[in-house]
Amino acid sequence: MRIFLVAYEFPPIPSPQSLRWAYLVRELCALGHEVRVLTADLPGYGLGGLPEIPEDVLVYRVWPGLLSAGFNFRRTKICKGVPYRRSAFDSTVGLLAEGVRNLPYDELNRKGKFAYWVRFLLRGQTPGVLARKTVAFIRSRVSLKVFPDYRAEWAFWARRKMRSILREFSPDLVVTSHEPAFTLPLGMEAKRLGFRWSADLGDPVAAAYTPPHWVARALDVEREVCCSADLITVTTLRTIEVLMSRHGVGEDHFYLLTQGFDREFRSVNSGSDGIEFDPDRLELVYTGSFYAFRRINALLQAVIETPKTRISIATISPPQDVLQASEAHPEKIRLMGFLPHDEALRLQRKCDVLVNIANDDPMQIPGKIYEYLGAGVSILHIGDGDDAASALIERVGIGVCEKNESSALASRLTLWRNEKLAGRLNNATRRTPGVEPYSWQALAEKFWRHVADMVRA
Repeated sequence: MRIFLVAYEFPPIPSPQSLRWAYLVRELCALGHEVRVLTADLPGYGLGGLPEIPEDVLVYRVWPGLLSAGFNFRRTKICKGVPYRRSAFDSTVGLLAEGVRNLPYDELNRKGKFAYWVRFLLRGQTPGVLARKTVAFIRSRVSLKVFPDYRAEWAFWARRKMRSILREFSPDLVVTSHEPAFTLPLGMEAKRLGFRWSADLGDPVAAAYTPPHWVARALDVEREVCCSADLITVTTLRTIEVLMSRHGVGEDHFYLLTQGFDREFRSVNSGSDGIEFDPDRLELVYTGSFYAFRRINALLQAVIETPKTRISIATISPPQDVLQASEAHPEKIRLMGFLPHDEALRLQRKCDVLVNIANDDPMQIPGKIYEYLGAGVSILHIGDGDDAASALIERVGIGVCEKNESSALASRLTLWRNEKLAGRLNNATRRTPGVEPYSWQALAEKFWRHVADMVRA
């Protein structure tokens, strides 16, 4: 089968959506399918360690547009150590600011007052910081006018390339990866040209985080997807229920394709990560992002109060309260920074307990849990116990759920610590049988069989 994937985010970008299709592309290719990918020509961030894309997968990288390419070009150059060169604009502003430094504001003319305010606004700003703030401002303004945001500029260039690939490749199935939502009209165009189209939504287009001024537009796009796509893949049953309710489409339009874990990953430590764990204390690990609803304060307090316990946190941007707790208790709270993907997987397999925090929507399952399932390590899921993630953990039998209260969490940590020190910690270098259906290998094979039946129909 010939499969053509349109995905704005793809390696070297290490986002969850990028990882999702990196694994699925790899496994679909291993099953003997011919896969081609159209993606944005963007540099990655972080330190890599992503799953390797097979050499026979053709990846077309298309210019992402002025706003994305310009800023990322500068960021890449800075990362590579290229020094910043002072521009004519910087020099002019500097001269104006210098000229008004020692003059009273009331004595300045109109140009002098303008220069005064320029100097005030730029005070303490390095050229790099000023450039980032300027680009961020322009992006925010453009995102108010362009749906779903400034990144939609890629669609113009992607559409032209997509048409030529469709003519030359003639795929059996076109898959578009949302988010961002501007990939969906590309799938609609492929459908109008006569190709079968699978829209990988994940979340609804109109989600809780959609900006209010784009909700109506998002609902229109979502409705058109539900009416025209041959198949809609989502990550949770809750999303299927929402889309069926909103748009009156049948359940046969949808396919549950969850996140997963790599069954073939080998946790042999190359020795390059330098991360060690203490055999005489309970070692917890959290790898992932923090949001307003994803609070870890109660667990941090429980770790601080429980002797012989420590938590290691690998995240790109820890909240201020986490930073403060780590500074106050460095022996109990260890910040690892943003780790390469493969290094994060090794870290998960070396610890005693993996920590997950429930999403705000009780019907959503954090994608990180599926990654945790492959580690063979007990999961501590922090939530009320009535969410879909708790049900998943109970079903596969690889962890427990505790309320987000420091006393309850401290009791659980004490129990596990005592079990570890006594050599009875029911952790595992094994995975329970209920975990296997969530491996990327099993997910890809099941998805292919479903698509094959759809194509033959």
